[in-house]
Amino acid sequence: MPDHAPLAPHGPLPTGGTARPMTRWGTPVMHRPQQPVTSYDEALTALAADMVATMYAADGVGLAACQIGEDVAMFVFDCPDESGQRTVGLVCNPVLTLPEGKDRELDEDDEGCLSFPGAFVECARPSHATVTGTGLDGTPVTFSGDGLLARCLQHETDHTLGTVFGDRLPTKLRKKLQKQHDKVADEFPEGWPAADPG
Repeated sequence: MPDHAPLAPHGPLPTGGTARPMTRWGTPVMHRPQQPVTSYDEALTALAADMVATMYAADGVGLAACQIGEDVAMFVFDCPDESGQRTVGLVCNPVLTLPEGKDRELDEDDEGCLSFPGAFVECARPSHATVTGTGLDGTPVTFSGDGLLARCLQHETDHTLGTVFGDRLPTKLRKKLQKQHDKVADEFPEGWPAADPG
């Protein structure tokens, strides 16, 4: 963990949640647009806390609600940017804005997904991203960043739209991803990363 505290421009992430089993690619909820958040209530906060607990249990940098089987357009993240500065946040009903024209640069870096664990392949994405939406109390939030943070904001917003990053890959890379995933599948048993109930 870096010494400097993470940036939390819209407040800290909710705590006290329970890690839940990860929903995998192929599950219908992962492949359709998520329901918009319309009521900002205790149930939403409880779901967000479970998402945070699951993200940390899985050593992830971001997690969308559909990744724990919930049909809700929301994601949480704790992710470093190009400089290593971590930002934490939560976005309901995210809307992504990407640079256009001469400001648009592609970052060809490895990408993985907690819902297809253990596999990483190159996936080109714009090197800067901004996401707007609302927080747990319904107030507007905005997050921007470069490096891994830009990738994370795009990846998680995709999830709320029913897109997994495998959908963005050419067939050859998708096969490579599948091969890697299959090789380490035993390390991510059904129910991972939730605590073993036994």
